[in-house]
Amino acid sequence: MANTRGNFSFTALQPLELPTISKFKIGLCQLSVSVDKNQNLIHAHNSIKFAAEKGARLVMLPEMWNCPYSNDYFAKYAENFEEKDASPSFSMLSEAALSLGITIVGGSMPECDSGMLFNTCCVFGADGKLKAKHRKVHLFDIDIPGDISFKESDIFTAGDRPTMVDTEMGCIGVGICHDIHFPELAMLYSAKGAHLICYPGAFNISTGELLWELVQRARAADNQLFVATCSPSRESNGSYMIWCHSTLVGPNGEIIATSGHEETVVVAEIDYSAIQLRREHIPVQNQRRGDVYKFIDLVEHKP
Repeated sequence: MANTRGNFSFTALQPLELPTISKFKIGLCQLSVSVDKNQNLIHAHNSIKFAAEKGARLVMLPEMWNCPYSNDYFAKYAENFEEKDASPSFSMLSEAALSLGITIVGGSMPECDSGMLFNTCCVFGADGKLKAKHRKVHLFDIDIPGDISFKESDIFTAGDRPTMVDTEMGCIGVGICHDIHFPELAMLYSAKGAHLICYPGAFNISTGELLWELVQRARAADNQLFVATCSPSRESNGSYMIWCHSTLVGPNGEIIATSGHEETVVVAEIDYSAIQLRREHIPVQNQRRGDVYKFIDLVEHKP
């Protein structure tokens, strides 16, 4: 994955460079997920193809699109991506990207590696090759008495690095679901020249109604870039109730396109020139005070 960027820090702000393709369509495939893995693969492939036929050059899948979102299924559906013959989900995404000539942000899938499980997003280029792999950094552990209790950390190991990848459709930062709650990750991507951050996610109804739209718009507006999210549909098989609403947000924090809770494919246009305009009009990227944002022991001065 030579195109994945490294050496991240907040200190070096890179000027925004527009890619060769700066205006294009993105497809967000909000899929219904069943307990039948083979059917999920066929279903995802058909949705990717539909998005490409509608003009999408970049297609995104939801978090856990090849299995129900449940700790009961993750290990059973996990794949070792290094063993291509035993990784049908990985292979399908690679083949779809190549045959359709598109870039795919492959939602997330359970990945097994060295006896550990990861919640992993794979990005494939139009040549079908793996360009980057992001392992969910912030695991979703929640306990709201009388409402929902869920601990990803009971089964998954957290990733330990951010992921940025250069594609034909610009520089993309990747996060998975709960990663969106942490503005530091988005700030890092913005500082390193990201045009778009993709967050496949599966927010539940409780946190989704309260926070899903809010955090998307906040990450986009604070960093003056595009944010795209993609969720499974609510019809997905399992006890975990999903909020859905796959969305594209622009650099002003405006919602460009979104879905309801049903299975659908959202196709919308991204124009990176909007990032330049926003940053020219309100240049917060150059106004940040790194010299001030520090924890300082305050000394009380008595008269």
